[in-house]
Amino acid sequence: MNETLSIRIDPETKKRLNALSKRSKRSKSFLAAEAIAAYVDSEEWQLGEVQAGIAELDLEQEVSHEKVAKWLTSWGKPGETKTPR
Repeated sequence: MNETLSIRIDPETKKRLNALSKRSKRSKSFLAAEAIAAYVDSEEWQLGEVQAGIAELDLEQEVSHEKVAKWLTSWGKPGETKTPR
C-alpha cells in the first residue's frame, strides 16, 4: 500500500520533472517516488558505513596511515602488498 506525501520543490525542478514525465511516459509521482527511494537507499548505506567506521575506531580496529600509504604505493607493482587490516 502506498501513502501520500506532499513536498515543495522549486519551479525549475518542477518544470524539469514535468518534461521528464512526458518524455518517459511515467507519472510525476512515479518519478519522484523512484528518486526518493534511490536517495534513501544511498543515505542509509552511507550512514551505515560511517557508523560502522566509528564502531571500528571505538574498538581500536583502525589501520594506520603509514600502512595504507605503503599499500597504495605498491598497487600494480611486482610484490604488491596485501590489503592492510
